[in-house]
Amino acid sequence: MDISHIFNDQIFTLIIMPLLIMLARICDVTLGTIRIMFVSRGDKLLAPILGFFEILIWLLAIRQIMQNLENVYCFLGYATGYSLGNYLGIVIEEKVAFGKLIIRVITKADASVLVRTLRSKGFGVTKIDAEGSTGLVNIVYTIIDRVHADRVIRIIEQFNPKAFYTVENVSSVKEGIFPSRMTIIKRMFRKPSRLYRRVRVYQKRYLQRKSK
Repeated sequence: MDISHIFNDQIFTLIIMPLLIMLARICDVTLGTIRIMFVSRGDKLLAPILGFFEILIWLLAIRQIMQNLENVYCFLGYATGYSLGNYLGIVIEEKVAFGKLIIRVITKADASVLVRTLRSKGFGVTKIDAEGSTGLVNIVYTIIDRVHADRVIRIIEQFNPKAFYTVENVSSVKEGIFPSRMTIIKRMFRKPSRLYRRVRVYQKRYLQRKSK
């Protein structure tokens, strides 16, 4: 009997196979979480493509499970992959930040300053005078790209830390006023590092010396 062969089989059965199943589950659940995001936004192209690869990977994983029903480690790998896939899908969805949101602010304070601030940042804003249960209020609406959500919420809280606001997903938007997409890039590079500025100075000095 070849002991090394038995040892290799045990490693494959107890470690490698469960890890492969876990990896497959991480991939297909992550794709499924992202696919649901695209479905909720009515994307008719990316959602079916992700669904194809999601179910293909799932079939490969479930096939290995059915062939190794006596291996409890495969079940643990399957469950672990499912949990990690949900977490990873949510993290990716937050990083990508596709889609648009509507932010509704209700405040007793005069919202003129908030409206001017948001408009100066390039956001389209609608202000309505209304009456709440405790008196007159201002209602401010703005529809934004998800990537700008934290930025707008900071502006609202600076205006009034006690302001009541809600954030909701928007399935589709036609026309409207939105900040230029270049603002995201400008935000990333608006403050060059000290090292970058120093390199630029040395580069200019070198070119001046070379030209002499």
